[in-house]
Amino acid sequence: MTDSIQDTVSAVYVAESRRVLATLIRLLGDFDVAEEAMHDAFRAALEQWPREGVPANPRAWLVSAGRFKAIDGLRRQKRFESLEKPDGSTPEIPVQDESAWKDDESVGDDRLRLIFTCCHPALAADAQIALTLREVCGLTTEEIAQAFLTPAPTLAQRIVRAKAKIRDAKIPYQVPLPADLPDRLDAVLRVIYLVFNEGYAASSGASLTRHDLSTEAIRLGRLLVELLPEPEAHGLLGLMLLHESRRGARTSPDGEMILLDDQDRSLWNREAIAEGLRHVEGALVSRRFGPYTIQGAIAAVHAEAKAAAATDWAQIVGLYDVLLRADPSPVVELNRAVAVAMRDGPAAGLALVDAILKRGDLQDYRLAHATRGELCRRVGRIDDARSSYERALALSRQDPERRFIERRLATLRPPVPGL
Repeated sequence: MTDSIQDTVSAVYVAESRRVLATLIRLLGDFDVAEEAMHDAFRAALEQWPREGVPANPRAWLVSAGRFKAIDGLRRQKRFESLEKPDGSTPEIPVQDESAWKDDESVGDDRLRLIFTCCHPALAADAQIALTLREVCGLTTEEIAQAFLTPAPTLAQRIVRAKAKIRDAKIPYQVPLPADLPDRLDAVLRVIYLVFNEGYAASSGASLTRHDLSTEAIRLGRLLVELLPEPEAHGLLGLMLLHESRRGARTSPDGEMILLDDQDRSLWNREAIAEGLRHVEGALVSRRFGPYTIQGAIAAVHAEAKAAAATDWAQIVGLYDVLLRADPSPVVELNRAVAVAMRDGPAAGLALVDAILKRGDLQDYRLAHATRGELCRRVGRIDDARSSYERALALSRQDPERRFIERRLATLRPPVPGL
């Protein structure tokens, strides 16, 4: 029975911990106090649920337990003496009535509120995103650093400074007024996009994907569309749905990576594709779209191709040209180079990749070297292919990706004399 309860608590932690944390931050008004309260609540669950049974609403139980433990802790330990009143009475902690955390609907968008708090314009743009990925979505500092191509210690300092800024500036935990929402949208969209990217292609670990993160990003995207139905919010949601539609075909039964051209397209989720296309097409019709909608349009071309050979690479190159004007970056250039290689041949794509790397861009980006290795392999430059794949392998921290590169390298090794 105890093992079963422990398994239940572990499952609830995976599914609900970030929602519990978001609600506790709203109720307690402090990131660190809320995080400690959340862990206290889960410890209490491990102690009490074996005796009392699993509550009907575990999330509400955990929020309530965490809140009361935080209040007791502040009173007992007097950790925040500056909050005490002059007469020595116990400081009050502003909270809402019980319905504020017991009703699922009332806490359903707490994480969206928290995103807007983390993305407050008083914070630097990189700090907004790093803090949100850490606090809202539970990514580790190392995972965020990989997404940013930034050293982990730098990210850690950025997160600490952002928390201090929110505390010292008394930034409110709330969704902005309607008039202020559009100005805050770009940072929120980027946060959701980076969360999805980490879920779609994990930066490290044993699995190619992290379904919990991609699912959470889509959930947040839906909340955002409901709250602020701007074209680019629809475009991002469509992009995520179209990519997520391929999840079941991207790995073999034993977890090995399968490239897009080799995927069994009958495994693609047609309902997700249909929904994604609706969001992207609606954003395009508005003519007020941005980079996420353009990426969604690229994903739509792939989704509508019945077979890899039927992909309209000319249209994809054209869309990348538009994307480069809207959101220029070396990574977009790299993706365009791949599309050019598919349209005009590997030598044409390789020339573009070499130009990017010669400039000094993407030297530490594993996918740039993996792409170069593949294109060199296709044009018969075996030594160059081997060198690029070895560089990609040295940079990769994801097990399925590493195994894929190792298999590629095995095909490039010269034959052993006499065998």
